[in-house]
Amino acid sequence: MRKSRIHWAVLLCFSALFTLGLEALRLPAALLLGPMAAAILVAANNVSLRIPRSAFLAAQGVLGCLIGSTATPETVDVMAANWPLFLATIFAAIAASGVLGWLLARWQVLPGMTAVWGSTPGAAAAMTLMAGDYGEDIRLVAFMQYLRVVFVVLVASLVTRFWTADSDGAVVEIIWFPAVAWLPFAETVAIAGFGALAGRLLRIPAGSLLLPAAIGGVLHGSGFLHLELPPWLLAASYALIGWNIGLSFTRAILVHAAQAFPRIVASILTLISICGGLAYLLTRFAGIEPLTAYLATSPGGADSVAIIAASSKVDMPFVMALQSARLIIVVLIGPRLARFIARRLSAR
Repeated sequence: MRKSRIHWAVLLCFSALFTLGLEALRLPAALLLGPMAAAILVAANNVSLRIPRSAFLAAQGVLGCLIGSTATPETVDVMAANWPLFLATIFAAIAASGVLGWLLARWQVLPGMTAVWGSTPGAAAAMTLMAGDYGEDIRLVAFMQYLRVVFVVLVASLVTRFWTADSDGAVVEIIWFPAVAWLPFAETVAIAGFGALAGRLLRIPAGSLLLPAAIGGVLHGSGFLHLELPPWLLAASYALIGWNIGLSFTRAILVHAAQAFPRIVASILTLISICGGLAYLLTRFAGIEPLTAYLATSPGGADSVAIIAASSKVDMPFVMALQSARLIIVVLIGPRLARFIARRLSAR
């Protein structure tokens, strides 16, 4: 028991250090990447720790509510006004990611359909969790997804600084313990808890994530209720998810990931370039401002893009509407795409 407490203390300390370091580098995904990196370091040293199932389900429920909260009335209006453009852009990005995932799977860079799940553009945490429910290696999927998040954030930040002379790279200050609207907060917790438990009991693949997202999205998007997600709750949920992923790593899996690293990076840079091409098409044929188009089509991390866009002179509703629409579509069709590619590979 005492040894276990020491291990948890070490994990907490390294999580805090890594998170602060990533925050200093201005990486928006630091709240998840920091705990995950700390957990990988601990697990690689043969330390055995496990996140309680109930805590992990609760974290998935909160993440589901976060996905649902993207369906605001404003983004719904923007989606309705631009839906042909949105769908064409989104499905082009998904098709490109599917081809890249298929190539990595065909070349056996990673086992099974891991590369397909890891290549999907956006919804990194959601796709990582769903991949585990479909029997894929959650560790390698997480490695691909969050490596892409890092690259997307770095490239988007550089593009934003280059394009906007007025951008000083200011960080949006987070108020960790704001005043909480207790009734919406209680409703949010109820949706997260009920949805996560129901999804688990009904044995819906990734149901603990998708059911709260669906319920919360409908209620929030219709204006029936407001999903109250204070930063401290999101930080705790991200940490639990990061720890759960990181603690499942072993030295063997890290060696395998390192061997595949160059080809994974090549696929990530290719996908970023393709999405940059889609942004050019939006600018050329739809008259969208270039930086707005680039941030809207960046392949991964709606929350990361939101933070970058907040410090830039862009059309924020358009950026978030396209990012949110892609997130929802990726979550819905990701499993079907993986199964389709699996059948094609088996047929060969």
